[in-house]
Amino acid sequence: MSVVILSVSADEAEIRLDRWFRRHYPHLTQGALQKLCRTGQVKVDGRKVDASTRLVPGQMVRVPPVPNVSRPAPVVQEVDARDVKDLARMVVYRDEQVIVLNKPAGLPVQGGPGIVRHVDGMLDALRDGSEHRPRLVHRIDRDTSGLLLLARTPGVAGKLAASFRTRDVRKTYWAVVVGRPDPTEGVIDLPLARLGAGPGSVFVAAERDEEDAAHALTEYVVKDAAARKMAWLELSPLTGRTHQLRVHCEAIGTPILGDPKYGGEAVRLQGFADQLHLHARALDLPHPAGGRLAVAAGLPPHMKDTFRTLGFEAGSTPPARRS
Repeated sequence: MSVVILSVSADEAEIRLDRWFRRHYPHLTQGALQKLCRTGQVKVDGRKVDASTRLVPGQMVRVPPVPNVSRPAPVVQEVDARDVKDLARMVVYRDEQVIVLNKPAGLPVQGGPGIVRHVDGMLDALRDGSEHRPRLVHRIDRDTSGLLLLARTPGVAGKLAASFRTRDVRKTYWAVVVGRPDPTEGVIDLPLARLGAGPGSVFVAAERDEEDAAHALTEYVVKDAAARKMAWLELSPLTGRTHQLRVHCEAIGTPILGDPKYGGEAVRLQGFADQLHLHARALDLPHPAGGRLAVAAGLPPHMKDTFRTLGFEAGSTPPARRS
């Protein structure tokens, strides 16, 4: 074993030294790293540092001989040919930092009890020879279609996660609801609480002072309506609670078409697909390399049919744009 000098990559800008070590030497404990820093065995550009030091691309990190901390080789899961083709069709944008998918309704994002096929299990098909497996940055419901953001490296995943935490990501959803909201635009400010546990749990509107109630805020506007019987809503969640849009739509008296979990039998209408009519239409976010990225996704087949039946004009889907 000998001393190793490693360069900080552009992907690792502003990462803390301890997180950098967890990425490169996952078996080294926090306590051991702090001791190495105190004794000057770990240095950055030849200077003593502490574990919380923020790194800059191009800096050189001195790593002393440490046993049993070799970086493991990446494990690549085998993906069958069908998954490769299906995933390729989902890609609506990709560059060196991010990938954006248009997920079909009915495909789970992650695994769970009884779930064999899901997006997360297919992501090795998008490595493109990289040592890093693309990572999910957020999730959407199994029955919700639309945009899903992936990070191509751990550093990018950290930056994007921070953007979601600080609400610097603008998310836009389209929904077809039963009824028409009155007023036709506004903000739904209604806390949510979970009832039950596991797959059968639901979320309900809660009182503000209720224990475990989570703040939830949604902007909405009616884009079009078929008399007062059905409406096309544009929804912008300002918080990211599970089932937030579904509960909020039901709470204002207009449950989402095809969502019996929250709307009961009233949302199963003859002549319309018995599927959730909720689509993650657009994302506008800070791009990890600078500027902003705007991406939109076309409607899934069942919502296209419903729009056609009701006379709603979605228009063309704009191409992805970096600015």
